[in-house]
Amino acid sequence: MGAFLRLIAAWVLLAGTASASCASDRVDIRGDFGSVRFDVELALTAQEQARGLMFRDQMARSAGMLFVYDRVAPVAFWMRNTLIPLDMVFIDDAGIVTKVHANAVPRDETPIPSGGPVRAVLEINGGQAAQLGIDAGDEVRSPIFPQAQAVWACD
Repeated sequence: MGAFLRLIAAWVLLAGTASASCASDRVDIRGDFGSVRFDVELALTAQEQARGLMFRDQMARSAGMLFVYDRVAPVAFWMRNTLIPLDMVFIDDAGIVTKVHANAVPRDETPIPSGGPVRAVLEINGGQAAQLGIDAGDEVRSPIFPQAQAVWACD
């Protein structure tokens, strides 16, 4: 596990002491629509990222999975063995949404590229990004982003 992911893992262990505005098990997004919070599972290791949300037949409306990468790089996802439609929110190192891929089709193995380098990808229920108004340019708050350069840093 890389140094960045070790830092995130340490943060997860200390989540109980995090401030009310920021915790490792949630993500806040703000934009023209206002703001929204998701309770997230973290996918930090290659094994966790390979499994993702496969084989699940439902996910709570306010839930998601946050894939966190050790370094900023282009990524691609697919929906093999994923049973529910998902929106993929691609996020850069500063916590800016760079792209939203809406309604990824369950079980489809067509690659879904990030379109550029990202630090993280948030998967939420399909159609939810459009319903809420989440789009490129929105700001994301989470302790997984380097706070010195985060556009919406943790308090």
